[in-house]
Amino acid sequence: MSVLERIERLVVDLNKKNLKIAVAESCTGGYISHMVTNISGASKVFERGIVCYSNQAKIELLNIKPKTLEIHGAVSKEVVKQLASNIKKLSNVAIGIGVSGIAGPTGGTPEKPVGTVYIGFSTKKETIIKKFNFNTTRIEFKKRVLEKILDYLEENT
Repeated sequence: MSVLERIERLVVDLNKKNLKIAVAESCTGGYISHMVTNISGASKVFERGIVCYSNQAKIELLNIKPKTLEIHGAVSKEVVKQLASNIKKLSNVAIGIGVSGIAGPTGGTPEKPVGTVYIGFSTKKETIIKKFNFNTTRIEFKKRVLEKILDYLEENT
């Protein structure tokens, strides 16, 4: 099944369950929002997507604590936890999704190599963070992040 077919099925399933999602994207730069909104009917389940590429955008748009950014860095489970939970609260949706990572080919460190990404999912029950490493091209990196988001949503909604 293609990615667009998966998204289409997910949109139908979320709509049947009356669930809405919102996304706070950093390293994917709007790709997740773009792909979801390629599907007719997405407006019934997709509340909003915010691209918060800079730290300042994370602070101003999503109320990320500056101290958290200072201590842990933008690419961290702590920041992504806030991204996911804050987008959920600000958007009043069932599921908030937060993403921050290093798409490369530059920007990595020994502790956080190129390809590192944290994806967070916030529901009324919990906020969970998953860490992955996709050391590939920037476009393929974004595609892999989307696939992991779809995997989670398909398994948990």
